Amino acid sequence: MSSVVRLLLMSTLVAMISACASNNQEEVLPEETYYDNAREAMDSGNFNEAEQNLDALETYYPFGRYAEQAQLDLIYARYQNLDLEGARAASDRFLRLNPQSDHADYALYLRGLASYNLDVGLAARYFPVDVSARNPGEQLQSFRDFSELLNRYPDSQYAADARQRMIAIRNRMAELELHVARYYIKREAYIAANNRARYVVEKFPTSPATEEALIILAETFRFMDLNKGADDAVAMLKKNFPNSDAFDEDGSFKADMLKREDRSLSSVVTFGLMGDE
Repeated sequence: MSSVVRLLLMSTLVAMISACASNNQEEVLPEETYYDNAREAMDSGNFNEAEQNLDALETYYPFGRYAEQAQLDLIYARYQNLDLEGARAASDRFLRLNPQSDHADYALYLRGLASYNLDVGLAARYFPVDVSARNPGEQLQSFRDFSELLNRYPDSQYAADARQRMIAIRNRMAELELHVARYYIKREAYIAANNRARYVVEKFPTSPATEEALIILAETFRFMDLNKGADDAVAMLKKNFPNSDAFDEDGSFKADMLKREDRSLSSVVTFGLMGDE
């Protein structure tokens, strides 16, 4: 084979490879087209397509005229697409790139919402999930996000909802403590149950869980023959929850949550201290 023929074959091969590469390369659309496609997709509820267009917009036009709005829309699209970790990451990126933005409160709010729902995730939308029985995990991060929102933007249109969600988070945390206290009662670890109930009363006094926490306190103090502690818990219960089912018609404390068994108090104390570690 002559050198001329070889050269022609090599040139043809290079041209074919270049043509294939050109055909496989994604066509870059105008900036406005990506943005319009994303908005249209979000309006129709197709958040997966919206996310793809917004990602392309950020890739090809990172400093374009739609950049800031596209970053905000990407947070929302990922949140609606159930990509909660992605939504939080997009919020962090927006706040890092646009610290003085007029929409920083919105980014903070969505970051809080993403964390708020991250522990439960998709399953809770279709199956009954006892949130109080789960590890609080991202709930604390959500509380911090909403707290930052209220501190920095107290007049934000998202402030009222953030406050309500912070209350809900505190109630969840209190209910989680009660869930653990109930577990300890089943195991007859009454010292540990008492500690959990006392934590609820001290840290979450306005939560709905406080009533049951006071009942557990009274019962466990009574079991341990700590009469003053039991009397104080009953007095606090009567003051704050006078219509509690723990009282009979005469107003006497009658709750009996604990199942007493014939075992020494020392073994209960030992187990309780070990269980609360």
